Amino acid sequence: MKSSDPNTLKVALPAVAVGLMYGLLCRFVYGTDLLGKEVLDVMSATFICGVPISLGFLTMIVHREREGLGFWHYLTLPWMSGFLFLISTLILAWEGRICIFLWIPLVMCLSSLGGLLAMLALWAIKVRRNRMYCTSLVCALPFLLAPIENLKERASEIRSVRSQIVIHAPVDVVWKNIERVPAITEKEHRFSFVHLMGFPRPIEAKLIGEGIGAVRHATFEGDVLFLEHITEWQRNEKLSFTITANTENIPPDTFDEHVTIGGPYFDVLNGGYEIEILGENRILLHLSSQQRLSTNFNFYSHLWTEWLMKSIQDYILEIIKERCESN
Repeated sequence: MKSSDPNTLKVALPAVAVGLMYGLLCRFVYGTDLLGKEVLDVMSATFICGVPISLGFLTMIVHREREGLGFWHYLTLPWMSGFLFLISTLILAWEGRICIFLWIPLVMCLSSLGGLLAMLALWAIKVRRNRMYCTSLVCALPFLLAPIENLKERASEIRSVRSQIVIHAPVDVVWKNIERVPAITEKEHRFSFVHLMGFPRPIEAKLIGEGIGAVRHATFEGDVLFLEHITEWQRNEKLSFTITANTENIPPDTFDEHVTIGGPYFDVLNGGYEIEILGENRILLHLSSQQRLSTNFNFYSHLWTEWLMKSIQDYILEIIKERCESN
């Protein structure tokens, strides 16, 4: 089968369908909790990394009888199974938009790895029965390894993210716009990929009291509320606070359960602003935060959580800058 063959896609569909059904079966079994999360956990490295590999392997093994398959077929055809799998979990409401966006790069890369492993298996294993044994083992591995992985407690990491922006305004104006954030109008909002992914936009931050011990109520769309208890208050210099997500009042459809702030896998612990005076009416405003990340694949998830927090912080700083400089 040549890549220029107009029937290439049509011929590949049965194999793609098998890979898709395998992925959905895995997600269904992992998501039912019939055996408990201590046995099969969707937020495990075995599922997040293992299922895409097995999906890609199975897709290309089923497609093995076609002639003329080249390296690029084994590398790219699994993408179809992986992409359709992700879209299907979104349609079935098994995953939310945020999780889908975060998982796409990993699914694409690992399904390709599975396809290349299938190419090696087909080259090394000539006996059809042995190929069947090999395929069965690869497809069973996500279920066999998950209980072993879950014997180990998830590792927790504390990550810090810093953002900064130059503002041309008096220092007292900058301070006024960080201690409280009046309601953000629709005109002030702009496009952000983070919000396209499904993360709610900021609305306002009300300050109850003043000084150390005061509380900021930072609200986001979707009835998301963060209680920020002031721990440092140096007027025109520094404002720091701990962050507690009011998870009880967050509707279940606002966040995917796997990325809920304050949940078992991710939390924002504290944050703060720091004002650095560069010159007359020229301020460098810093915004930092610390997050807890608790997954068995922190090596991957921290890339996304840090990018996510950096994007949110930059978004807030841009609004503060515009408000300060328009006064």
